[in-house]
Amino acid sequence: MSATVRSLVYLAAMARSGPHGRFAVIAVEMAYVTLTAGVYAGMQQRALSLRSRPLGNVIIVIAVPGLAQFLDWLIHRAVGPAAPTRAILAAGVFTVVSALFHLHVMRCGVFLTGHTGRSLADDFRRIPRLILDFALTPSALLLALAARPSRPVESEGAL
Repeated sequence: MSATVRSLVYLAAMARSGPHGRFAVIAVEMAYVTLTAGVYAGMQQRALSLRSRPLGNVIIVIAVPGLAQFLDWLIHRAVGPAAPTRAILAAGVFTVVSALFHLHVMRCGVFLTGHTGRSLADDFRRIPRLILDFALTPSALLLALAARPSRPVESEGAL
């Protein structure tokens, strides 16, 4: 799934490029992501078990996707026509949003392997609700901040 979606992001970002350049970049993307997605997902799942939840979150959302994006860029540079900057930026934005969503669903027990995982069919049944929750999270955070009572300011005389 990752390879297909990322390739579509590249395709959309490269809509004005010639067909030969698009095909080569998308073929490299499909091959790279297909071969590495499980490795990166495994690294992210491993980070879930870290004692420090904030550190695990940083690894899941920044470190692993950053490494994947950097190696993706290197592969594109080494193999053939490099992806245009706009395609790399579009893939980067997609990677950040995807990593945040991946963190969200993994923290909810979805798309995990091993003894902590469920069946893929069960995971897919839960996805519509998780997408809605993920999309509404920024609104919920803003509402929670707005509803939070403000702390009274201490006067200087009390200090």
